[in-house]
Amino acid sequence: MIHPTPAIVSQHSARRLPRWVLWTLGLLYILPGFIGRDPWRNADLAAFGVMRELAAQPGQWLHPQLLGESAQTIGWLPYWLGALAIHALPWLPAHQAAQMPFMALLALTLICTWYAAYYLARLPGAQPVVFAFGGQAHPVDYARALADAALLALLACLGLALLAHQSSVDAARLAFIALALAAFARSVQPGKNLAPTLGMWALAMFGLALSGAPGIALLLLLSGEWARWCWPKASSDMMATEGAASHAQASKALAMRGSMAALALAAAALAYAIGWPGGWLDGHAVLAHWQLGASWESLARLLLWFTWPCALLAAWTLWKWRRQWRSPHLLLPAACLLALLLATLLHRGSDRILLLALPPLAVLAAFALPTLTRSVAALIDWLAILLFSVSALLIWIIWVAMVTGVPAEPAANVAKLLPNFVPRFQAHGFVPALLLTLAWLAVIAWRTGRHQPALWKSLVLSASGITLCWALLLTLWLPALNHGMSLAPISQRVAAHTPAQQCVLVHGLAHEQIAALQYHGGLRVQRITGGPADATCSRLVVSSEGFATLSQRLDVRHWHLLREEPRLRENRDVWLVFERRLGATAPQH
Repeated sequence: MIHPTPAIVSQHSARRLPRWVLWTLGLLYILPGFIGRDPWRNADLAAFGVMRELAAQPGQWLHPQLLGESAQTIGWLPYWLGALAIHALPWLPAHQAAQMPFMALLALTLICTWYAAYYLARLPGAQPVVFAFGGQAHPVDYARALADAALLALLACLGLALLAHQSSVDAARLAFIALALAAFARSVQPGKNLAPTLGMWALAMFGLALSGAPGIALLLLLSGEWARWCWPKASSDMMATEGAASHAQASKALAMRGSMAALALAAAALAYAIGWPGGWLDGHAVLAHWQLGASWESLARLLLWFTWPCALLAAWTLWKWRRQWRSPHLLLPAACLLALLLATLLHRGSDRILLLALPPLAVLAAFALPTLTRSVAALIDWLAILLFSVSALLIWIIWVAMVTGVPAEPAANVAKLLPNFVPRFQAHGFVPALLLTLAWLAVIAWRTGRHQPALWKSLVLSASGITLCWALLLTLWLPALNHGMSLAPISQRVAAHTPAQQCVLVHGLAHEQIAALQYHGGLRVQRITGGPADATCSRLVVSSEGFATLSQRLDVRHWHLLREEPRLRENRDVWLVFERRLGATAPQH
């Protein structure tokens, strides 16, 4: 039995968003967070340190490392991209050069999400109701409008902003997930050439495998096969031809499925042959984690804010289109979403794995828009206006307090959180922030005015609002964020107490801390070996956590504490800087 589609869309509502608006919004979302930002702590800075070392020693392509310690646990491809960019763009600061490939990967994510929604919206089961006297949306115009909405929905996701702008494995995996989704969507289009689809799929599968996620690649393949198994009648209806034409279509579809499976298995086999980054999951640890009620509460909170507002719209899509659940335009993104949510559970609720679920979630969210009533659309608009206007106002108030000291309470809070930070007025941050704020007011005025209906109008304010707040943070607050989120200040203070041409021994420091000493401090860093090479270093830097095991690596009587350097505040991360006592030498093997 064929159920009527819930989408009722006129040709007037299927207007596509002007291309200059879409491109401008995309650029305003991508550029802040890359331009002028230092590598921030943890994954961003740790990956950058490995990229610099790989660029200096390109012979270690299959063994990226930092000070001799392997960095294979998150895959090779992000390191390769960053190292190649550093080598190819020597006139740029190294961290800016390393960020260039990841800007392109974020752009690829947005483009592939648009095309995935476009291909799925072209399918017969996704089309709106045909009006008795005509005037329904043309299939191509309808598909473009829904693709615009999917892109806006992805930009509106709160969880996308920070992780997608880092020079780390997450941006690479996200782009390849979006590419795989677009390849899946293209593969169910009747009459499409096989070669481009298989090329997209191969790039996605090998990209995921070399980014340390071959298991996720296999999960995507299995989810796609499950989706195809669920719609046998729907897929045959799509190819409703008889005789030789029907047989050719079936043979082509079978060849497509076999080729996609072979490529996914080949990518996983390649990753396994050269090391399988990330290793195997600890099943006992996963089960123990989810036996705690607090773990489920944490996951619920993460899902609530990380996927806002796409999760609610996607749930609405699944409800309103429930009678068409066997249609490919619902099954494919839903199957991919379920696979990535399963991966999130297997990784104990990691937000970095949940990030990968945003492209299929945005595609599902777009199909909710043709079924929304005017009151629901208005509610979404007013929530967006309230949330992002208040957020932007707070960002401006705190910035004014930082620069002028008024209001006094926010200024005091910033001074407490960021000791030694000296705020300064910077016109190159203020002018873009002011223009973007005026543009936000213009968008509000346009949206609340009387205009022709459009499918994507309900998401314009949400996407523009998150773009505004992200851009304000990365223009007005950028100096403060660099001071608080990077390790440049503490590295430069350590370098100021290190004699020129002297190396520094380290103990208990993580990769990002070592990378900061090398890049921001300009120091020659080496780990304790217990051999003659240690004698050339007159300084020793130890983390507060690593001090307990320091005596196991060297004779602490040969060193005395020179300074305690807190990263920000005294009660937070502290580096202990030791000076070699006069006459003390490193022991021989």
